[in-house]
Amino acid sequence: MLRSFDSRVPRREVIRAGALSLFGLGLPGLLQGRTVESRKRAKSCIVLFMWGGPAQQDTWDLKPSAPDIYRGEFRPIQTTVPGLQICEHLPQLARRAHQLCLIRSMTHPDVNHTTATHYLLTGRPAPSGPMADDWPNYGSILAKFGRGRGPLPPYVSMMPVVPAPDGAPRFVEESHGQGAGILGPIFNPMRIDADASKPEYRVGEFERRADTSANEVRDRQGLLRGLDTQSRKFVGQGSSEAVGAHYDRAFSLLSAPAAAQAFDLSQEPRKLRERYGMNRHGQSVLQARRLIEAGVPLVTVFWPNDGITNVSVYWDTHNRNFIDLKTRLCPVTDQAFSALLDDLGDRGLLDDTLIVWTGEMGRTPKVGQSVPGGAGAGRDGRDHWGKLFTTVLAGGGVKAGTVYGSSDKFAAEPATNPTPPADLAATVYHLLGIDPRSEIRDRLGRPLTLCEGRVIDDVVS
Repeated sequence: MLRSFDSRVPRREVIRAGALSLFGLGLPGLLQGRTVESRKRAKSCIVLFMWGGPAQQDTWDLKPSAPDIYRGEFRPIQTTVPGLQICEHLPQLARRAHQLCLIRSMTHPDVNHTTATHYLLTGRPAPSGPMADDWPNYGSILAKFGRGRGPLPPYVSMMPVVPAPDGAPRFVEESHGQGAGILGPIFNPMRIDADASKPEYRVGEFERRADTSANEVRDRQGLLRGLDTQSRKFVGQGSSEAVGAHYDRAFSLLSAPAAAQAFDLSQEPRKLRERYGMNRHGQSVLQARRLIEAGVPLVTVFWPNDGITNVSVYWDTHNRNFIDLKTRLCPVTDQAFSALLDDLGDRGLLDDTLIVWTGEMGRTPKVGQSVPGGAGAGRDGRDHWGKLFTTVLAGGGVKAGTVYGSSDKFAAEPATNPTPPADLAATVYHLLGIDPRSEIRDRLGRPLTLCEGRVIDDVVS
């Protein structure tokens, strides 16, 4: 199933989005972004978002010399980078660490899942209002800056839904920073909530019904072009050409086999699908690779709802921290992330594709520690912790085989190079060839600076 980003958008805004830019194509008069020179500018980006907050000291930043209550149960293993160790349950990524850049000093003050996501997906703190007041997501900015080619949307969000009655609470949809916010709904992502691991997986909206001829599609296209006059009152005068471009993109999806094929995972060899993992996350990551290969500039893959109804859904390990990391979290991300690195490399796409692996926060230094504003922790769990966590970069323009920043002896706070999300955002934009200081305008036409952070030169090749 395919859904729009937010069903709560007012009807008139939905009509506007559908008529003007079903998939977020930038309007010619609104493109304010400046392209920056970069030796290895990435053409696309895949964000692997580990919703819930992975425990930094149990994944990428182990503390084997710390007391038991801090270090937990896992052993560190050596990687292909001399002196760099990571969790024993990430063995495939350990063998590919020379392709990674670990930022071990990420920090922000928020311990609320649904607002902390805003920091990592936009580089700014979440506003106090509704999602319409959010700062734009990376993908929405790329959409507004006119990135992308062909009929496919410039920004896709993978959010597999676990059907009732097995589904746990759907916190991801309530998270800030995943859409266009102040830019308006025409730049929201196309959201796919179908389970790519299912045999019946399909994105039906991109397939023309068997009983609909090409002539009928052209007739409908002509009918929608007749709405041009009505549409102008939403976007202003002089927009006829842009409106026509939006219509063309939407309808070309129905007549472009290559666009529909991007969603057909059955075209991939079974062996490759199994390499990613025949599960919701693994197949979503494979879908992301097919989309960027087909020309989509940015795809976000949110960690799926596992169908577990206890308090440790997603990476939110308030209980069963070590059991869940060992059995259902680390092995799945280890397999999918390492497969993505190999697959992009084999296809000659890794240098052109930026990969961002992150959650919205980390976990408490002590096992069983609860914090104000968190949700508590059982004896074998860790609570929310924004003061320190790790983000991993790979691919286009990233200085591979490096570690930036460090944490203290308890993995509680940054020891060197504290890195706010604004600096991560500036670096992501720089790697994608966009000046972080570009001017954007909100839907009311007010000029704003895209990003207040600084580019982290030490992670850029």
